[in-house]
Amino acid sequence: MLELISDPQIWLAFITLTALELVLGIDNIIFISILVDKLPVERREFARKLGLFIAMFMRIGLLMVLAWIIGLTAPLFTVMGQEISGRDLILIGGGLFLIWKSTGEIHQSLEGEEGHSSSTVKATFTAVILQIMVVDMVFSLDSIITAVGMVDQIEVMVAAVIVSVGLMMLFAGPIGRFVSRHPSIKILALAFLVAIGVVLIAEGFDHHIPKAYIYSAMGFALIVEMINIRMRARNTKPVHLHAQYASDDSAPQEK
Repeated sequence: MLELISDPQIWLAFITLTALELVLGIDNIIFISILVDKLPVERREFARKLGLFIAMFMRIGLLMVLAWIIGLTAPLFTVMGQEISGRDLILIGGGLFLIWKSTGEIHQSLEGEEGHSSSTVKATFTAVILQIMVVDMVFSLDSIITAVGMVDQIEVMVAAVIVSVGLMMLFAGPIGRFVSRHPSIKILALAFLVAIGVVLIAEGFDHHIPKAYIYSAMGFALIVEMINIRMRARNTKPVHLHAQYASDDSAPQEK
């Protein structure tokens, strides 16, 4: 243990892996934020933290069965010359689930149910947690396979997972409340999840699409939308001074 703590290369690997876990956890935070938005306000924070706790323990649990994780990459069958492994099936199934759930949320946001927006369509606490667990499984698998390729020491992997989830808990609340307050940001987040679902399906068929492309495009779209939000806020400010000046000019002047 002392050798691990005193080795600068271990610290570099720990910092790099923690940063990577945070980046890979962005889509998880967004998905959890959108799901818990369907719960009553007083239960959202608890559901958000519980969802991230589940993600942490799921990733640590997967680290404890690395032999099984590595075995998932072995081909199970072949379809039209394409070898399909257990990992591929999980990625394809998770991608389809993300696309189905995100497009359903977008449809509810635009059309609503009986004239109401999707935020008014409540879900049960158990249903939300079960959906979080499904997506946590997919994102955790992707994250752990990446970690195994970067670091050999399981202690470093577990420490990076715990620290990254702790940081995600710190920022998940503000991010969730911000997404909930701004419908346009929520649509952007859902579009981001649809894109991630497509990437997962492509990876399941061994077509690697660098996630940096997706993150860059969504980051640019987010910056543009933040500027739009700022401009809308400025345009809707009350213009009491202008109204007062106009009334002063139009009032008859006394002699």
